[in-house]
Amino acid sequence: MRCPFCGALDSKVIDSRLASDGEQVRRRRECLRCEERFTTYETAELTLPRVVKSNNSREVFSEAKLRAGMLRALEKRPVGIDAVEAALGRIKHAALAQGEREIPSRMIGEWVMEELRRLDQVAYIRFASVYRSFEDVHAFREVIDRLERELTPEELRGQMPLIDEGDG
Repeated sequence: MRCPFCGALDSKVIDSRLASDGEQVRRRRECLRCEERFTTYETAELTLPRVVKSNNSREVFSEAKLRAGMLRALEKRPVGIDAVEAALGRIKHAALAQGEREIPSRMIGEWVMEELRRLDQVAYIRFASVYRSFEDVHAFREVIDRLERELTPEELRGQMPLIDEGDG
C-alpha cells in the first residue's frame, strides 16, 4: 500500500478490525519510511452476473439502472432512501447468491416487484403496470385484489391504503 504522505510502497499494519457490518476490513497502517499513520479499507470485489434481456441480448448488471427504476416507481411516495438502498442490497445479494455468470432480466424484475410490494403498494402497482404490460383496468384490479389478500399485517403497517374506503 503506497503511503499517501511520502509515496513509499512499504507500510505495516498496526491494527485490523471489521467495519460496515462486516462488509469491510479497516486497517490502521504505518509507513516504514516517514512513520506517518493512515487508514485503509478493504472490501471484497464481487462480480455481479450479466443480465440476459428478453431479446437474448446481454448487458452488465447496472445498479444505477435498477435504482432509477425503483425510484421512478417510488416517486412521491413516503419511502425513505435507506429502505430503498436496503432493498437494492437484497436484490444484489440475490443476484450474487445465484452463483451464475448470467441471469435473466425477468428474475431481476420479480425481485424488484417483491421488494416494492414490501415497501409501498402504489409503487408496486406502478412497477407492475409497466413490467407486466397491463392491457386494461381489469388487470390492475386483479393485482390490487391479490395484493390486498396476500399482504401480511406487518407488511401493511406503515403503508398508505391503495383505495380510500371512506364514507363514500
